[in-house]
Amino acid sequence: MGYICISQVKEEPLDSIAEKMIIIEGDSIFQQSIALEEVYVFGKLNFSSYQDKLKYYILRRKTLKVYPYAKMASERLEELNDSLLKIKRKRKRKKYTKKIQKYIEEEFSEELKKLTRTEGQILVKLIYRQTGNTSYELVKDLRSGWRAFWYNTTAKMFKISLKEEYNPESIHEDYLIEDILQRAFAASQLVRQESVLDYDYASLTNKWANREKKKK
Repeated sequence: MGYICISQVKEEPLDSIAEKMIIIEGDSIFQQSIALEEVYVFGKLNFSSYQDKLKYYILRRKTLKVYPYAKMASERLEELNDSLLKIKRKRKRKKYTKKIQKYIEEEFSEELKKLTRTEGQILVKLIYRQTGNTSYELVKDLRSGWRAFWYNTTAKMFKISLKEEYNPESIHEDYLIEDILQRAFAASQLVRQESVLDYDYASLTNKWANREKKKK
């Protein structure tokens, strides 16, 4: 089970004779406390059976493999949409979209063709985690130039569901994916990119741990 520890230097009341201040290197502002980032402390992984353990580590391998693509896809989509907002003429927007579409396909296609069906489905879930949109919705949005990208490299090949969402609150496998990501972020195995979805990992961990206890 994981939980959050929040560390912070205790604030002391101001002394009329001497004020205790902290100077952070590179910062000219005096401070009384240092705000630290949240730190996850992870418990030992426990499995009810060898099969559950095997499934987790297979899921872990696949998740670590496809996450960088989901992160990159999110970044490219954000860059594209930001750029399109600055282009007023329809013709130029269309030309720019085609240019980005070609760039995305060249950057992703060959690698994505090597993915298995389950890896492709995990990727669809992670793109929802990063963008808040299903891959189906992204495909429908012609501005993003994703139509050819998805149908050429994933949907036709794997026959996966582009409407798949990511819901770690109600789907156990999605929670396991989130657990894998958080552990990988903490171990610097993956570069952290926060989800646009509204959920709390620590609360999810407690929720699923309690469910497992009730089963026993």
